[in-house]
Amino acid sequence: MARNQSTPEQQSVRVLKVGERVRHILSELLARGEVHDDTLSATTVSVTEVRMTPDLRNAAAYVKPLLGEDEAAVLKALRTNTAFFQREVAKRLGLKFAPKLQFKPDESFDEAERIERLLNDPKVARDLGED
Repeated sequence: MARNQSTPEQQSVRVLKVGERVRHILSELLARGEVHDDTLSATTVSVTEVRMTPDLRNAAAYVKPLLGEDEAAVLKALRTNTAFFQREVAKRLGLKFAPKLQFKPDESFDEAERIERLLNDPKVARDLGED
């Protein structure tokens, strides 16, 4: 019997779907307070994106605490509880291999704010004005 060969586009769709599932699982765990950690219980944490490697063995979860407060403490608490998160993701995901999680700060909001400041600069506004 011939093995199904998937195209790179189909593989990337699968990687994206699994990443989104992992993001939902992590968000649910954090929202329900299933982690027994005082820092994580006291802070609302958003999981903005999860990027999976093509082999689905590693996942980078980008997180941002509400209003960006105590980001270093939240990241430390998440990294301390990584084993719990990996175990729960593995149980709920049902893949052959459980992805190894790595928590990283989401800096896209800071970058968007920097771009917004640049666009609102009077020098740039002058150049964007009508001729």
